[in-house]
Amino acid sequence: MNYILFDGNVRNQLLPFTYTKPVADLRIGILTIREKWEFVLGSTTSTVTEEYLSERWPMVELEVNVMINASYLPSPNLAQIIKGLEPQQAIFDGEEIIAFYVKEGEEVDFDTYDCIQYTAPDILTVAHTWDIFAKNGEAITRDFEMLTEDRESQDIPEHVIAINKDQIFIEEGATVHYSHLNATDGPIYIGKDAQIMEGALVRGPFAVCDHGAVKMGAKIYSGTTLGPHCKVGGEVNNAVLMGYSSKGHDGFLGNSVLGEWCNIGADSNNSNLKNNYAPVKLWDYETGRFANTGLQFCGLMMGDHSKCGINTMFNTGTVVGVASNIFGSGFPRNFVPSFSWGGASGFVTHKTNKAYETAKIAMARRDIELTEQDIAILDHVFEETKQYRRD
Repeated sequence: MNYILFDGNVRNQLLPFTYTKPVADLRIGILTIREKWEFVLGSTTSTVTEEYLSERWPMVELEVNVMINASYLPSPNLAQIIKGLEPQQAIFDGEEIIAFYVKEGEEVDFDTYDCIQYTAPDILTVAHTWDIFAKNGEAITRDFEMLTEDRESQDIPEHVIAINKDQIFIEEGATVHYSHLNATDGPIYIGKDAQIMEGALVRGPFAVCDHGAVKMGAKIYSGTTLGPHCKVGGEVNNAVLMGYSSKGHDGFLGNSVLGEWCNIGADSNNSNLKNNYAPVKLWDYETGRFANTGLQFCGLMMGDHSKCGINTMFNTGTVVGVASNIFGSGFPRNFVPSFSWGGASGFVTHKTNKAYETAKIAMARRDIELTEQDIAILDHVFEETKQYRRD
């Protein structure tokens, strides 16, 4: 069977992260959504996404296909039902489509379909940016069970204090030195060639993916994921770094999501709780105004290739777009558009040639090239987000 992941209706609620990638390639838990589906289906997938992203993530349509809403995370039960779909069948969650069977070139009319309502309690969806951190602990637990089933962890070194060892899994090549791993409240996953340095304190659910690093003396609380090649120091609580991003020094990051190729300067902090304990509002790209999240704890949402200088302070519920550079004293405003340069005293446009020059240098440090395809995507984001910049 040919499986195709589609963005669904939530793409605009997942900006700025979906400016630069399909919904399927967001990371929550240990794996990206695409990696989860490919694991449980035992098959590769392709993508239906925005036209400007489709050259990099094309759709591959065959004679028969199953379309899957990428905002839904797989469970063994849901995957089994999807594998068993037959012609003219679809799976719904209330009014929301989860998956459907379709032949090449066939026009879809759900009024003619056998529509199966999926009501199992294992539904886990990503419908808003804050779901990425709010549901991350559960997603880590699911991925941990899936990835470690019938496998043996590398030995936990004797000099490491480990609580609930059965819920700690260390992949080949990973190193853990003189640290404290507490898996009482959830599993701890340490990916291939990852490092947990001396003096680190880690509470599960937690995942550090391949080649990631927890630096000396770091304090990492539950619900945190460090994607591939991410480096973290200081204090981190319930945050997701999707990949190739760094918060290498002291400072606090909490209830937050960083995209790829982000960097948080030394001693930078974000607020995750308002002084009056009121629900946090976040910028909503769809409505063009701030919307109530209903959350008491909500920190920083930062898109790909954005960075901040030392001692940057982010207010509760701050959204930073793609390829922005923030620096200086004081709190920048709660919505920083893509390709912005500045801080609390004001912003100008971050010129694309300067942004790409920085991106090339940062990516070269990981032996990855900023391709013409990448630049075309970022050029589109620059044009699409002009409406939010003031100069």
